[in-house]
Amino acid sequence: MDLRKLKKLIDLVQESGISELEVTEGEEKVRIAKHLAMPPAAAAYLPQNPMPAAPAPAVAVIPATEPVIDGNVVKSPMVGTFYRSSAPGAKPFVDIGQSVSAGDRLCIIEAMKLMNEIESDVSGTVKAILVENGQPVEYGQPLFIIA
Repeated sequence: MDLRKLKKLIDLVQESGISELEVTEGEEKVRIAKHLAMPPAAAAYLPQNPMPAAPAPAVAVIPATEPVIDGNVVKSPMVGTFYRSSAPGAKPFVDIGQSVSAGDRLCIIEAMKLMNEIESDVSGTVKAILVENGQPVEYGQPLFIIA
């Protein structure tokens, strides 16, 4: 996993309300956990993490041994711009805590001036929305967690 992807994942954790995120790409696994900042004296006694990470005082990249995310991750099927609603100022398609069924519309991704509706592939409750409205997304980037 390259450093740009790690930086984007760290930014996602910082900007969203989630405290931990785990991503698996092939055999590589990365778990990002947001913790409260420690005083400098306490941080000096922590062992240094051998994985390179973008500078972020309240976020650590930790190699994962077991899954942290409880639920299904809905990933972006394309590169584009993420929109939570059909128009500016309109009600979002889904909110955190809302129940969804398989086939329900979750968001729109604009790619090359085409609006692509992204639907849920599972039924459950929206646990997390990992992308901000209007933010660019990459292919395979996690968008929602549904459990």
